[in-house]
Amino acid sequence: MSQPIVVTRFAPSPSGELHLGNARTALFNWLHARRHGGRFLLRIEDTDAERSKAEFTAQLLEDLRWLGLEWDAGPGREDAAAPYEQSRRGAVYRAALERLEREERVYPCFCSTLEIEVSRRAQIAAGKPPRYAGTCRALDAAGRAARLAEGRKPTLRFRVPDSGKVEFVDLVHGEQSFSCSDLGDFVVQRADGSAAFFFSNALDDALMGVNVVLRGEDHLSNTPRQLLIAMALGMSMPTYGHLSLITGDDGAPLSKRHGARSLRQLREAGYLPEAIVNHLFRLGHSSALAGLQSLASLAEHFDTAHLGKSPARFDTVQLDVWQKEAVHRLDPERASAWLRPYLPAELAPDVERAFVAAIQQNLILPQEAAVWAQVVFGDAAPTSLADPAGESVAAIRAAGRDFFIAASAVVREQGADWKTLTGALKERTGRKGPDLFKPLRHALTGSAHGPELAPLLLLMGGARVIARLEHAATVA
Repeated sequence: MSQPIVVTRFAPSPSGELHLGNARTALFNWLHARRHGGRFLLRIEDTDAERSKAEFTAQLLEDLRWLGLEWDAGPGREDAAAPYEQSRRGAVYRAALERLEREERVYPCFCSTLEIEVSRRAQIAAGKPPRYAGTCRALDAAGRAARLAEGRKPTLRFRVPDSGKVEFVDLVHGEQSFSCSDLGDFVVQRADGSAAFFFSNALDDALMGVNVVLRGEDHLSNTPRQLLIAMALGMSMPTYGHLSLITGDDGAPLSKRHGARSLRQLREAGYLPEAIVNHLFRLGHSSALAGLQSLASLAEHFDTAHLGKSPARFDTVQLDVWQKEAVHRLDPERASAWLRPYLPAELAPDVERAFVAAIQQNLILPQEAAVWAQVVFGDAAPTSLADPAGESVAAIRAAGRDFFIAASAVVREQGADWKTLTGALKERTGRKGPDLFKPLRHALTGSAHGPELAPLLLLMGGARVIARLEHAATVA
């Protein structure tokens, strides 16, 4: 008997920008589907009208496409299970809820938020797990009518069995068992008539054929409730895997106070999608895979058996390592497009290509190109030469005025060719190695490190090189 096709999904709520934790969830579900030749669905969970915004939905779609995580069905790619926006699925939810009402699996609850909070605090004070006390569970028709007459708008609560257990095997955490008596009846329809998360999420997974769900471990306690809904409706239940949290250096969940940025912010800062997916692939998922890999390669090596239970620490330094490798691998056309916003607008195409090729291997983020553009194409002397206590001034003074006068003369006589300049200057001054190269680099670029000087000199041109060397002579 053939195995059913693997169907995973990513089901974000469009109440904010996509952050790294959700991006990893999307990536892992996509990788799992692709490894098994399955389908990856995108569902927008926007039943909370107050918090859900169309602009966040649009940003989510753009971010996923930028990462390369195209969906097989979802917004813009609808199939028989559509629509994939929960705000358009109200009739589907109402039909299922009416069935549960007929079977007395749900009941109206008139308790206010304040009443529920008072009950919750009393349970905690008594050393009991907080759960709904069942206040409205046994209300008869007269009791319900009286509360409706008071103007109360009820929610609908699912009637959890009084005894028994909900058991399942989690792909990350193994065997799980929850006592029904600890769960408490939970809301499946809000007072405004919209479906609550527990219900709409579970129902849609079943109706859309989702059979593997990878999501954050903060949802682990939701799973028994959702399995109860699926069982009550006689629907299939997915296999769940609850991913470890991503934390900052202090072990706390990654947040803005750790400097965490949304995917849009990382993109606008110049991070490349290859760097981000390679870093996320290794957060909470162990692999012997080395070096920057394509999405196809990551999918081939993704294995739910390698998902870890321990929190995964986000490390900006490691992200920058992947970013640097991704930058190194950019082809010339893409590298130019990545850097163009930071380059002088008047550069001729051939000059732009040569400049990008010269600096690409020394960059992590594209805005760094603006610094090198000023070094190469600017007329002013490097700003570091204005600091008398700085490293550049010290290196220039150590070389002495005569060194830069000789260097300027070589360029006037023979042009701005690095090999020619260093060869002639070695003969005229007797300097070699760092004693020769270091002061030249500081005089020309104002820095001890950076791209190779040979292509930079050609781009600077003889007049600019001479001006820099003569200025260094005055500093020395």
